[in-house]
Amino acid sequence: MSRKSPGGDRAERVPVRLEISRILEILPHRHPHLLDLVTDVVAGESIRGHKMVTFGEFWCPEQLSHKPAMPGVLIIEALAQLASVLAYVSEPFDPSRCQLYLLGVDKAKFRHRVIPGDRIDLYAQVSQHRSNTWKFAAEATVHDTLCAQADLLASVVDLDD
Repeated sequence: MSRKSPGGDRAERVPVRLEISRILEILPHRHPHLLDLVTDVVAGESIRGHKMVTFGEFWCPEQLSHKPAMPGVLIIEALAQLASVLAYVSEPFDPSRCQLYLLGVDKAKFRHRVIPGDRIDLYAQVSQHRSNTWKFAAEATVHDTLCAQADLLASVVDLDD
């Protein structure tokens, strides 16, 4: 698969695999970290990743006898973490001096349950970028079934300010 570069040349799309150790270097998040793997990134355009959902999750109490569902807010957080990696890869910043802050969530919809044992496939695409502000269209699927979608607004902020 290829894409057009800004100069008009054809640039090959190279699959990227960012393991959790590299993701933790980019993102300042502590436990719970909701992004396990980045599988594909095109700087300034889009990103794909995964979250493996287990019964050992902090939100999944052991005493429940029915199938617990992952809270929608955590799915949105996983998408926001994925979008943060895309912003960083697109325009690298020093994570010790700057951070990408989530400013807003629009048009959030939750369409299907996510349960332990599922692998959430996460996708985010840049829909707008001006200066230090980013807007992403993001979605989460399980087995090609749309589970959640939202527009995310974020900004890179200097931590010294």
